[in-house]
Amino acid sequence: MGSITIRAYMPTDWDRLEAIHDTARKMELRFAGVDDAFIPLKEAAVLEGLFDYSLRVALMDGEVVGFVAYTEDELAWLYTHPAHMRKGIGKALISYVLEHSKRPLRIEVLQGNAPAIALYESMGFHTVKLLSGAMSGNECFQVTAHCMERQE
Repeated sequence: MGSITIRAYMPTDWDRLEAIHDTARKMELRFAGVDDAFIPLKEAAVLEGLFDYSLRVALMDGEVVGFVAYTEDELAWLYTHPAHMRKGIGKALISYVLEHSKRPLRIEVLQGNAPAIALYESMGFHTVKLLSGAMSGNECFQVTAHCMERQE
């Protein structure tokens, strides 16, 4: 397994971000039971303000394999390409955000996405409440999300 490096997003990364998001997002929605809520990144980035966040990419052996978008108190987007899952990429991206953010750090995870919940719990996050309502970016769908925080 190669080493993981984190760097700022560059416009030349866009095609990889689309491939990562569009593949991983479908898995995420399947876990949550809302497969039909899928919106490709080219639309979701606008609807959900991707570029309003600090955006970093993870590289393994020179290839962009994951990305994270965050503010000083919210981890808003985290995706790893499914071909590279379970290789420490998500943990590396979360660790990066933890080093560059304040506490508490918040994230919302769709109910049913057990792999993501387990990842965040392994990184010190815990569910503070469940929130139900319209899905951000695709308000036609009702979802429940774990509102998770890490205090320290």
